[in-house]
Amino acid sequence: MNATRQQVAVVIGATSKWQADGRNTKLAHGKVLDDSDLPVGIRWGIGGALAQKFAQEGFFVVLTTRNSANAAALEQAIRAQGGDSMIVELDLVSPASISQAFATIRAHVGDPDVVIYNAGYLEGRELPPEKELLEHIPLELFDTAQHIASRGPFLVAKEVLPAMRARGAGTFLISNNASSLRGRKRLTGQSLYYPRVMMRTLAQVLTEEYSEHGVHVANVVIDGLIDSPGTRALPIAQQRPEVVMNPVKIAEAFYYLHTQDKSCWTHELQLTPFATKPSF
Repeated sequence: MNATRQQVAVVIGATSKWQADGRNTKLAHGKVLDDSDLPVGIRWGIGGALAQKFAQEGFFVVLTTRNSANAAALEQAIRAQGGDSMIVELDLVSPASISQAFATIRAHVGDPDVVIYNAGYLEGRELPPEKELLEHIPLELFDTAQHIASRGPFLVAKEVLPAMRARGAGTFLISNNASSLRGRKRLTGQSLYYPRVMMRTLAQVLTEEYSEHGVHVANVVIDGLIDSPGTRALPIAQQRPEVVMNPVKIAEAFYYLHTQDKSCWTHELQLTPFATKPSF
């Protein structure tokens, strides 16, 4: 790789569980939705908007997903817009899968300049009202949430931060939510999100450890309902469209973080719709 090589951005979790055929969409609506009349920027939630934004800015974008078919339409959309991308399968529950995925990325396009950890999960949403209390939560459900919210970003960071440190430059951004700010009771229809506190804590630790080496780490609290095919069809989004967050604008905020001057880095950014009070 020479000094003028194309910059590389890796989006961990490039597609949304709320996309037209996503797991949450099927759970909430009982069917696959038609997204053909929706703007291309929102069809894959935040991950898709991030991938499209960085591709539009000239990055080679790596889309990671557990099953490559999940990101095929997103990759086609990026290429139709004149961008460059590839799909790499990555299962965050498997350390071997994470290592293999980044070995593949390094072999094809080199060490990434930007890594965005945007992995999500729906575990907990399927539990009925009488199963809201912790005593009813199966251990395997908790384990999955921990894999995605805590161990996953830890393992991804170990894969990418050494090269960023050696280079003296790099961006590692974490897509998080309001449940990372403090522990809250899980309500019916919500994921088991309190492990997200660990995700935020990891971002704080990495900020202290790697900022001095030129690596920009930030935790982004996305404090609201994100537009996508599945969420747009929910009653609250239909009744109160002003509380729905535009993933294209969220992606612009992530790109802003990446382009900040080293003299004034932001390490936590909270994004909240104007019509709602910020979570604390």
